[in-house]
Amino acid sequence: MTQGDLEGATLRHLKYTMGKTPSHATVFDWRMALSYAVRERIMDPWFASTQATYREQKKRVYYLSMEFLIGRLLEDAIVNLGLVDEARAVMARQGLDLHAVVATEPDAALGNGGLGRLAACFLDSLSTIGCPAMGYGIRYEHGLFRQRFVDGRQVEEPEDWLNQQHAWEFERPEATFEIGFGGHVEEVESRARWYPGERVIAQGWDTPVIGWQGRWANTLRLWGAMPVQLFDLASFNRGDYAAAAQPEALARTISRVLYPDDTTDQGKALRLKQEYFFTAASLRDILRRFRGEYHDLRKLPAKAAIQLNDTHPAIAGPELVRLLMDEHAIPFEDAADIAQRTLSYTNHTLLPEALERWSEHLMGSLLPRHMQIIGRIDELHASRHPDRRMAIRGDGQVRMGELSFVMAHKVNGVSALHTGLMKETVFAELHRLHPDRIVNQTNGVTPRRWVLSANPRLSKLISEAVGPGWEDDLERLAGLEAVIDGDGFASAFMAAKRANKVELSDWIAESLGIKLDPDAMFDVQIKRIHEYKRQHMNILQAIAEWQALRDAPGSAKVPKVRLFAGKAAPGYVLAKEIIRLINDAAEVINRDPVTRDWLKIVYLPNYNVSLAERLIPAADLSEQISTAGKEASGTGNMKFALNGAPTIGTLDGANVEIRERVGAENFFLFGMTAAEAMARREVPGHAAEAIGRSPALARALEAVESGMFSSDEPGRYHGLVGNIRHHDYFLVASDFDDYARAQTEAAAAFADRGEWARMAALNVARSGWFSSDRTIRGYMADVWAAQPLI
Repeated sequence: MTQGDLEGATLRHLKYTMGKTPSHATVFDWRMALSYAVRERIMDPWFASTQATYREQKKRVYYLSMEFLIGRLLEDAIVNLGLVDEARAVMARQGLDLHAVVATEPDAALGNGGLGRLAACFLDSLSTIGCPAMGYGIRYEHGLFRQRFVDGRQVEEPEDWLNQQHAWEFERPEATFEIGFGGHVEEVESRARWYPGERVIAQGWDTPVIGWQGRWANTLRLWGAMPVQLFDLASFNRGDYAAAAQPEALARTISRVLYPDDTTDQGKALRLKQEYFFTAASLRDILRRFRGEYHDLRKLPAKAAIQLNDTHPAIAGPELVRLLMDEHAIPFEDAADIAQRTLSYTNHTLLPEALERWSEHLMGSLLPRHMQIIGRIDELHASRHPDRRMAIRGDGQVRMGELSFVMAHKVNGVSALHTGLMKETVFAELHRLHPDRIVNQTNGVTPRRWVLSANPRLSKLISEAVGPGWEDDLERLAGLEAVIDGDGFASAFMAAKRANKVELSDWIAESLGIKLDPDAMFDVQIKRIHEYKRQHMNILQAIAEWQALRDAPGSAKVPKVRLFAGKAAPGYVLAKEIIRLINDAAEVINRDPVTRDWLKIVYLPNYNVSLAERLIPAADLSEQISTAGKEASGTGNMKFALNGAPTIGTLDGANVEIRERVGAENFFLFGMTAAEAMARREVPGHAAEAIGRSPALARALEAVESGMFSSDEPGRYHGLVGNIRHHDYFLVASDFDDYARAQTEAAAAFADRGEWARMAALNVARSGWFSSDRTIRGYMADVWAAQPLI
């Protein structure tokens, strides 16, 4: 597509789609017109890919995920189609900056954190490799929430990404399925029949996902909930207007919000409804497509690979068995075998509380037929393994992790450490019974989004050093090692980094009114807020550092900016207290005339993909400080390394593999191992003992506890401090001093800019293995038995 072609298509859509002339068009109009023009270019490879999939009749991959954190799509499409220069020129001819135009696109509010961003990276890689695939999820109207701060507190507001036109989706009114809840089950002619008491319609919305160079495109199909009866006219005519609109309001509740607060019974029921809603619609769509090509459902495992991204779609096992049994008359054991050979499951957590469990009462009332089938699955597994020491049902609960495992032919972890710990902890008994079922597929990230698009300055340096082609063959980054010590590379590398930092600093000054020194070390921790990720350890060490600076002004080796971003679940009280503490501490520390030139703390609100694309290229130090044994993998750690930010971190998740590949000398390691952490928890009074031998931690805790950062409410953080003093399951106190040591070492290394440049560049050169293309090829070979078609 030439510049002229793109300009012509853009002007045509401006006139005939947006109804505007160039002289009256707004930036929104131009962005939409450009989006429609670029979308046109995607149509041919999208249709061709679909036709090739039907023609070749190879196995298709179906990826079921509650989240797809896809971010903005215009720039993604322009980059993958190789139209960046053309789009920039087209906008420039209208007096517009392409970057500014792209920035007006709202992030699609379809995810929260690593789970959803991983799913989005996988879709990009599946299309780049040419693997026939389809993603399935929910079209959330309001996403998780939009985060803002009031007096340092997190306040949740609804996302509004769908308040304006969304250029990338296609409504599919023909792709609709009726989804039931509740009701009762009857035996009719020796077959069970479920009579739901409530029904909603799942309607599909399709977004094409174009791969690198436009060679292949797959589909993301998102389900929106609609009422069976759109409007109750009789109630309206009686004057009961609220009742008239109630069917639509209740149905749409299912697809309004990601992860509704489940601290109430109503919240739990809604979340289970969401999980069943999108899983059931997806499975019916898969079977509809399969039956359009084949007649024998027993061939399903040979033609379809269904991947469950965490336990949210775990109900897929019982639902697929139900469809095969109740609607297609396949005997139970055969149906269970077909389902198990079709399904595979990715585990993302070692936290037992994060492996979903539903009460049998809720499951039985909301999905009565599925409760029966889960019981039969459990009985079948028990009969085949009479010595087992686990069950899917127990203590009045349905254990969705165990259900996912039993109903999958492969179960994968997402880092080498995580996979090994799965075998030893949460799934130890199931691993004993099924020793060949667990496999590892270490996560990866797409270099098209996270280097080429997010960091064009670094991308230009890479292309100059190793040539084109690294974008879909990321291990070619190893070629950088030959030039890192050559004339000019280090200075060019650091100049690119500094330019990114200036850009971020300018944006923060404009957005928040906070001025930053781009020559300071930018120390960044961006991820959802959770105790195991230990943002509270980070801020406590920052407070201790501030106190030391006040004791000895001028003692700092380098100026430092501690940058935070991330959301806490609305019902997670302690996580929200951590957010407020960071903001309260920032308010005090940033105003201190003694230290403010040496230490600043900034919490950026409403973390999303677009904010990550600003922060990661500008980061100097990557905070990956979770308690060892608790982070499954992480993908932020990979993005930072690929963008030249060495890690300060524990031996947790994929940190282990990053350190192995970039070199121990280019990684700031601290903290206990997973085995040491488990042993430490068994020591009585471990937190008090650690605080007793750490004057810096004791002093920081006393400052927080005394109200130094909350003078209007001195007791605000007694609960948070008390948790560390008396419980500290995530071992903040025990790892604190070693974390402080690593921080000191990182600051000393940063002071030597030449050596730091080499360390940062080696992180880039040695991180090529962490491409999601490599991960997807692993799934295709080891889990799905799927083949690319390009």
